[in-house]
Amino acid sequence: MCQHVHSGSVGQLLQTNPAGSRHLRGCEAAVHSARRFLEMLLPADNVLVKQDFSNAFNSLHCSDMLRSVADRAPQLLYYCHSAYWNPSVLYYGQFIIMSQEGPQQRDPLGPLLFCNTIHPLLESLSSALRLGYMDDVTLSGPQETVARDVQRIMNDGKDLGLNLNLSKCELIVNPGCRITDPVLSSLPQVSAANAELLAAPLFPGAALASAWSKWCDELARAVNRLALISAQDALILLMASFSAPRV
Repeated sequence: MCQHVHSGSVGQLLQTNPAGSRHLRGCEAAVHSARRFLEMLLPADNVLVKQDFSNAFNSLHCSDMLRSVADRAPQLLYYCHSAYWNPSVLYYGQFIIMSQEGPQQRDPLGPLLFCNTIHPLLESLSSALRLGYMDDVTLSGPQETVARDVQRIMNDGKDLGLNLNLSKCELIVNPGCRITDPVLSSLPQVSAANAELLAAPLFPGAALASAWSKWCDELARAVNRLALISAQDALILLMASFSAPRV
């Protein structure tokens, strides 16, 4: 589930849904929005920050998750309460683990429950561009504003059980941009020309060439493996898995 939040003139420029929430084909909307922002709205003093939470789905507090369902999707509350109010029992060999936090793996509602919980936090931020895909959050705007929002995510996210994995976060800036905030300056820096979002390169260059080569290798490997199984099975896999290829 992709959450796409914007504000002010940026939202008008990107021509997105004025409601600023859910979007069909949200990944495409996020990628194109980030590219447009970097092309047109990233002066020397603006930055774009990609953020990633550590083990996010397993860390989200169930109490906050259920409270968000009650506030924003009350029609699902009875079902979610029955599924998550008590810990689930997980078996690993001779060990028993009580699963007490976050959406359960393979729960079809898991992405919705996670995004529904963190969406109010995204809406409360002030950055000009705010994109969320599951636990991947992207912010862009003036450096001071983005820095305040990152700090707020760190503080408020911790209350929800979420912690930013700073080693996986990225700071995208134009050459010559001087970073003064200590948190932002600690993030790995990537030039706008080599920027990626949700594994999609944003501009022609080294990142696109590398991704193109990887995708072509994957497709070539898939073609070779499809030849090893029956034609009917290969056709089903081809229709199900490659009907909308990335290449």
